Amino acid sequence: MNLVLLAFRLMCLAWLWPVTLLNGSHRPNKRRHKDVYLGENTKNQHGGRIDFKMKKSDSTKSLLIKSEQLLRIEDHDFAMRPGFGGAAIPVGIDVQVESIDSISEVNMDFTMTLYLRHYWQDDRLAFPSSSNRSRTFDARLVKKIWVPDVFFVHSKRSFIHDTTMENIMLRVYPDGNILYSVRITVTALCAMDFSSFPLDTQNCSLELESYAYNENDLMLYWKNGNDSLRTDEIVLSQFFIEEFHPSFGLAFYSSTGWYNRLYINFILRRHIFFFMLQTYFPTMLMVMLSWVSFWIDRRAVPARVSLGITTVLTMSTIITGVSASMPQVSYVKAVDIYLWASFLFVFLSVIEYATVNYFTTVEEMKKLKGGKIPANFNATQTMAFDGCYHDNDIDLMPFPELPSTPNTERSRTATLRNSRNSAAEPPPTEGTRLRRKKSIKHNLSFIMSNSYMIDSYSRVIFPMTYLLFNIIYWSLYSSR
Repeated sequence: MNLVLLAFRLMCLAWLWPVTLLNGSHRPNKRRHKDVYLGENTKNQHGGRIDFKMKKSDSTKSLLIKSEQLLRIEDHDFAMRPGFGGAAIPVGIDVQVESIDSISEVNMDFTMTLYLRHYWQDDRLAFPSSSNRSRTFDARLVKKIWVPDVFFVHSKRSFIHDTTMENIMLRVYPDGNILYSVRITVTALCAMDFSSFPLDTQNCSLELESYAYNENDLMLYWKNGNDSLRTDEIVLSQFFIEEFHPSFGLAFYSSTGWYNRLYINFILRRHIFFFMLQTYFPTMLMVMLSWVSFWIDRRAVPARVSLGITTVLTMSTIITGVSASMPQVSYVKAVDIYLWASFLFVFLSVIEYATVNYFTTVEEMKKLKGGKIPANFNATQTMAFDGCYHDNDIDLMPFPELPSTPNTERSRTATLRNSRNSAAEPPPTEGTRLRRKKSIKHNLSFIMSNSYMIDSYSRVIFPMTYLLFNIIYWSLYSSR
């Protein structure tokens, strides 16, 4: 029985053996077909750029072309400048100004955004290349090699843009030439002269210099001469850019020596139209408004006083507003001359009415004491009119003649005799001189007795004087 079971098992194994071999020979084909199927799906997802049938090694994994090994960074000490101990290394500079963001008169500075590019050669970074093509890197490699330590002289604040990465580019050529570019925003000092403000022209400059290396170790120069400075189209609100030009020079420090210094010079001319609308035109109108009081009757005290005080306070407000937006300089600006001269005209118009008012009061008091005005007439009433009455509106009542006395008769006789003698005398011949001119006291008394003439003269003198002042002012400062 056991033999029968053993024989049956051997027959089953013999029958199943070919089937197992046949199934085993088909399984690799199924796996290969599955791989091909997956490869085709992946190929469709990546736009046909990946082919799993021909696998290539990742180029970044090759030890032979890593940037550190290609440039032999680990083989050199990049704390030293290229050619250490020899001649000064030349570093060319190229600048492209992107924008001038702001110019502050109060802080006396300006803010500029620019692309600063450096050119130099470092043989330690030379690498073999069959195609002679350069390699470009970002800020991560810049921290491992030597770069020039250029800084901005007289800068207050500066930063390198870092959105979304630090705006730094390093390009290395096979022969060791290097281009290093960085995007910077810097706020630098500008020594402004406001003696002609707002008719001024400002000359500002951005200065570049090496901080550690003097002229024996590093030589800064403009890469392409005058073409090394390029600008985009820059539009400013208060200034017009007349000129952009580069220059160079030397700076001496007593403890460290001479340094090469590069200058980015730009000339700014201020737009005057803004200040004409905000300062000059309102000032002119206030001065002209103060002249209206010359046409108001001299007895209209409330009208003339309120008008004069209003113009004075308005001029004070304009002067305060202009001074608040300007630095506290120790010299006089052109706008100060105009504002204070205009303020003087407004102030003199108030003084003019005070003089007219005083002379009118004195004149009426003399008439009252001399008996030309009735005793029952109140002199203070003449100073409180509303401008509708004039001198000829005052009814001066005639007085009765005084009784004649012997003294009065003698005075009348003497007066008549003098008048006859003066009429009998011949007129002075040609060439004779007047014995006596009218004195200042006589002129002053004449003006006091005719105070209304002050307003008449002021209507002409004030406008003509102010017009002459404007002609001199604008011809003097516009020519600068």
